[in-house]
Amino acid sequence: MSAILRLAVQSKGRLAQDSLALLQQCGLQVLRTPGALTARARGLPVDLLFVRDDDIAGLVSAGVCDLGIAGENVVREVALEDPKADNLQTIRRLGFSRCALKLAAPKAGDIKTPADLEGKTIATSYPAQLRAWLNAQGLGANIVVLKGAVEIAPALDLADAICDLVSSGATLIANGLSDFATVLQSEALLIGNDTALEPQKADLLARLLRRMDGVIASRATKYIMLNAPRAALDEITALLPGADAPTIMDLAGDKTHVAVHAVCRETIFWDTLEALEARGAKAILVLPIEKMMG
Repeated sequence: MSAILRLAVQSKGRLAQDSLALLQQCGLQVLRTPGALTARARGLPVDLLFVRDDDIAGLVSAGVCDLGIAGENVVREVALEDPKADNLQTIRRLGFSRCALKLAAPKAGDIKTPADLEGKTIATSYPAQLRAWLNAQGLGANIVVLKGAVEIAPALDLADAICDLVSSGATLIANGLSDFATVLQSEALLIGNDTALEPQKADLLARLLRRMDGVIASRATKYIMLNAPRAALDEITALLPGADAPTIMDLAGDKTHVAVHAVCRETIFWDTLEALEARGAKAILVLPIEKMMG
């Protein structure tokens, strides 16, 4: 019987969408029946298990699933709360579903810095991380655990401040809150445990990781093409951000210009394009790269 990797992903929400998009970019086709909790992927022998986000780390820790894609905030909370989860390992940082676990308080209130939390009450859905952070800061505060709607706790006089996930900050603003400290910068993680995989599964994981690395690398990488004056070629190639040795080609019927093609592994800003143009570059094209390998 051939080996199959079992991968736990969030059943719904933004993280679920981003996780499935990543798998699709890695060549896995996931045909999920509405309401189904499992699905078999095509492209690599991978079975997906669709579960609540706060169950993923526990399933991976217990060995029910080989891998999981979960938010760093959830993985950290589970690792702090459950001594049995100390076997969890981060295999890859995936770079999507970014957010921050922040402390916030009413704008009109007297809590402006972490020191102002001494003796106060803080509402959160992440008590373990908050307690660890408070201890590290040498602060004493009471913690009220809420499973949702944390941002309304100050208005209901349940707490003086909150510790909650923040993406755009719009929810804080809507509730008259202002953030003043960050407990954790979070993103999606591919996690596993410290139990060695059998050889066939290890080979499958290596193939999957190679594909993921190619997708992740391609996000900030661009393919740039331009025509450059021969006299300014050194200056122009020096401006290409994070580029390997570019390809230089003669232009038919033009002895004074060459075509330059390069893979740029850093973000290309408008300032860079303007600097290239100022040195005589023409017909500048910046193209996205869908996949990379090698």
